Amino acid sequence: MTYALTTPQTVSTGLVSPVADAIAAFQGLTTDEQLGLLWVIYENMGRSITPAAPGAARLQFAEGLLTQVKAMEPQDQLQFMRDLAEKKNTPLTRSYGVLTNNTKLAFWYQLAEAMQAGTVIPVPRYYKLSDAGQRVFGQISTLDFNQQITVLRQTVVSMGVDPLA
Repeated sequence: MTYALTTPQTVSTGLVSPVADAIAAFQGLTTDEQLGLLWVIYENMGRSITPAAPGAARLQFAEGLLTQVKAMEPQDQLQFMRDLAEKKNTPLTRSYGVLTNNTKLAFWYQLAEAMQAGTVIPVPRYYKLSDAGQRVFGQISTLDFNQQITVLRQTVVSMGVDPLA
């Protein structure tokens, strides 16, 4: 009789983790649903995001990009966010693409702060998250804090265009 040896790594790759599942569900949303969900996540855990991004100290690398976004017309600001989510190749999405993972997370935090302050196009007051977005938010809400940050980080890391890739 022979026994097949399976390593924990082999076994674990066959399973879908709740984090990977939430990331895939997020990426399955439309562009505007993704942006809306990022806003709802910020609203619900925004104050906790900055401490979770140790690279936030390097936000000076993103300041130039943030300044450019703030100087745009509101519709252009929204288009920039859509371009990031859709990975469109533009000079600004390439500027975003070279940021570190934690700086990207901190950039979105700063972007949300600017939205709340009114210096970047805000989410309309009447905005309601779609049913699909609510389901993904529910998925993310069941995760522990570190897993939530991982989902958030991975979703914003995958945005933009890495000009070095």
